Amino acid sequence: MVGACNRKHSTSIFSAARFHCFHFLIMSCRERSRQAKSPDSTQCSDSRKERRETIRRKKKEDPLKPNHEEEKPPVKETTKEKGKHLAREHSREQQTPPEKTKTKIYSSRSTSVKTPPLHRDLESQATTMRSETAKASLKTTKPKAGGKAETLTRCTKAAGKMEGAQLKEKKIEKPSGGKKETTADKSYDTEHADETKSKMLKTRSVSMDSVLQPTLEKLKIRAKDKSDTSKVVNDFIKNLIRHLKKETICFQDVDKPLHTGSYYEYLKISDPDEFDVMLPMPVEQVQIEPFGENGAFYSVGLKRGNSHLIKFQQKDVLSASEMLHEFRKEVKKFAKGFPAWTIEKKKGGCPAVTLTHKVGSVTISLDVVLCLKVKSSWPSFTSDGLKIDQWLGTKEKRDYKRKPYYLVPKYEGRGNVENDDVWRISFSHIEKDIIKKHGSEKKCCEREGASCCRKDCLKLLKHLLHLLKENNPSFAKFCSYHAKTTLLHACCSRTRDSDWGASDLSRCFGLLLQDFESHLRHGELYNFFIPRQNLLSGLGKTRCKDLADCIKQQRENGFPIFDTCLQNPC
Repeated sequence: MVGACNRKHSTSIFSAARFHCFHFLIMSCRERSRQAKSPDSTQCSDSRKERRETIRRKKKEDPLKPNHEEEKPPVKETTKEKGKHLAREHSREQQTPPEKTKTKIYSSRSTSVKTPPLHRDLESQATTMRSETAKASLKTTKPKAGGKAETLTRCTKAAGKMEGAQLKEKKIEKPSGGKKETTADKSYDTEHADETKSKMLKTRSVSMDSVLQPTLEKLKIRAKDKSDTSKVVNDFIKNLIRHLKKETICFQDVDKPLHTGSYYEYLKISDPDEFDVMLPMPVEQVQIEPFGENGAFYSVGLKRGNSHLIKFQQKDVLSASEMLHEFRKEVKKFAKGFPAWTIEKKKGGCPAVTLTHKVGSVTISLDVVLCLKVKSSWPSFTSDGLKIDQWLGTKEKRDYKRKPYYLVPKYEGRGNVENDDVWRISFSHIEKDIIKKHGSEKKCCEREGASCCRKDCLKLLKHLLHLLKENNPSFAKFCSYHAKTTLLHACCSRTRDSDWGASDLSRCFGLLLQDFESHLRHGELYNFFIPRQNLLSGLGKTRCKDLADCIKQQRENGFPIFDTCLQNPC
């Protein structure tokens, strides 16, 4: 038994010794392979030696204990620890901003240790991110013509503003070598000057309104006077037309009266004392030839037909003087039945028969004009006129062009040679309709729309011209038609209703006066419908310039002539 036990014990010792030798060889091989694969072996050699000594010491104490509970090879444990370490470093890299990412050296390794592949990938990604961020935040600067470069970086806009503010504070020397002045001071002075100017303009506007508004109130016609006078005029015209249709042969085709002039355009000022009525004679077939070069005057010939006016035609030309003479005789005959009406003496070159009548305290004047109503296309001289496309619209212009036009007997002479067989083309009915509508918006000056000051400006201009003519007889040949034509041209240049706001009367009236002054100084004011006719021709350049100077003086001094008229009723 003892021998068997000794044999077993020696066998176990031998097997243990053999196991230790085999284990030592395996560990040595693994150690060499680990040293070949990883440069970290030198750092972990101390810890491994301690572990081996611990294992040997335990085996000496208990050599019979089986080796099943032996720890796993330290190489595998080291690999796991290394993987965990790298994962922790990777998470730190992701949390660190790209700008602060740098190549890290592990504290447990020596300075000669190389960066692991995974770490190198993270590092390259961080570098790429930094470069892309830099490209997005910075743009290439281009030099300007003074050698200076302008930075267009979004990130540096705030810095650019601060730099601009600093530049404003810098002092800049004047070229004259005088006192130094900052750019900020200059901008302040400019703003201060603009503010002062605007205040002065507002003050001036208020002062002008204090004169213009009371003047407009004074020019208003009382409703009772308007009603009384219009009733008298309408009654006279109605009975005159009835007389012409029943008691005459040549004028029995007279058409409905055409009410024109300032009263019917709602532009009459002060008193309802002037009325203009046209009595049209329709003609269907007419031959017109221009008289002169401006396209305003024509000779008229009636083609063969049943017109009762054929008796006034001589050598294929309709005599305006003969027609007017016959018409005047018929009006005188009719007026005998209305003793309140008085026929005025005939004025040279005036086609109207003028009658006066006193209604209450107002003496009214009625001009009755016989004219021809032509239903055909307008003459070629009007093709470039009526430029209301941007103001009232092309449709409105097309509708106007389809309406008939009128020919009024009018003296027109060349030098001392008179011609009584000339007719002047008239578009007074179109003018009346334009003034009535006058707005680029259909609801202008209506109850539902905004108000404008176009009519008010024309009333003031007519009143100013009337007062200047009273003070200076040399201005007698200037008339209200010049003022109306100026307004029509102004409306075509300032087409929007907002350009003529009712609350902006002083500015709008000032601009209209400047337009009129410009026409007078250049001696050119063209007919609104016939661009070749200059309404100022024959009035004299000196006279036009004098009137322009008077208007400018009134405009710049706040219209003292209006103020005087308000204080001392004219």
